[in-house]
Amino acid sequence: MNNSRKVAGFAGLASVLWVGLTAAVAASQRRLVFNPTIKREVASPRSSGHRTRPVVLRAVDGTKLSGWLMKPAMVGPHPAVVYFGGRSEEVSWVARDAGKLFPGMSVLAVNYRGYGDSQGDPAEECMVEDGCMLFDWLAARSHVDPKRVAVVGRSLGSGVAVQVALKRPAHSVVLITPYDSILALAKRRFRAVPVEFVLRHRFETIKYASELKAPTYVLRAASDDVVPHSHTDQLVAKLGKLHLDEIIPDSDHLNIPYLEATQDRIARFLGAQFALPRTN
Repeated sequence: MNNSRKVAGFAGLASVLWVGLTAAVAASQRRLVFNPTIKREVASPRSSGHRTRPVVLRAVDGTKLSGWLMKPAMVGPHPAVVYFGGRSEEVSWVARDAGKLFPGMSVLAVNYRGYGDSQGDPAEECMVEDGCMLFDWLAARSHVDPKRVAVVGRSLGSGVAVQVALKRPAHSVVLITPYDSILALAKRRFRAVPVEFVLRHRFETIKYASELKAPTYVLRAASDDVVPHSHTDQLVAKLGKLHLDEIIPDSDHLNIPYLEATQDRIARFLGAQFALPRTN
């Protein structure tokens, strides 16, 4: 009888702990998925290969979003790129490195809601809606060729880039350390928690991958403990038009976009794609 009571007591305690852990994950999921960085990575961002200017754009609901527009010095219209950053990324560094990453291209890099000088709070639905607005705004500039606008997404932003590419006529897609879904990554991390019932921001990129018709270039980190290769494998297997899937030597999840090897590869891929006649 005493043993039965002990077992029941342990079972009750385990249940309380399980419920508590589930509630904690549910309550803190915004912090777990997003990690807004307010401080600029680069104090005075300026591209050596572009005319750089800060921009403040209004989202559909009026929220102010801040970032940078980079225009090549030569007369357009130019091919263009919309960049979407990672979970903890403030995007001023893109303005600094645009000359190497995106030579001869117009570039728009805007911080998510709650990041940098952008107002509001981050959320998947808003990020995709804002991303579509940014694509439309850039495509409408007189110096941009609206038929040659690519999207580039890093880590968390790869999920935004894919959804924007499905809703807008993206010419090409670059995904840096992409994942199958944030839900799958969360389930891997919190194995004892039914995260599928509590996670709101799922970024289930794999659901949209087969519909993606734009040429897609995937870049992986050689060592990645944030997005294990198995999660990228799942996504790559479903991509509708995979161009290339490469591992960048001596890279990890944090340093990959800053490496010369990464920037050279992205510049070559986009330059080659923009030089091709569009077939659809």
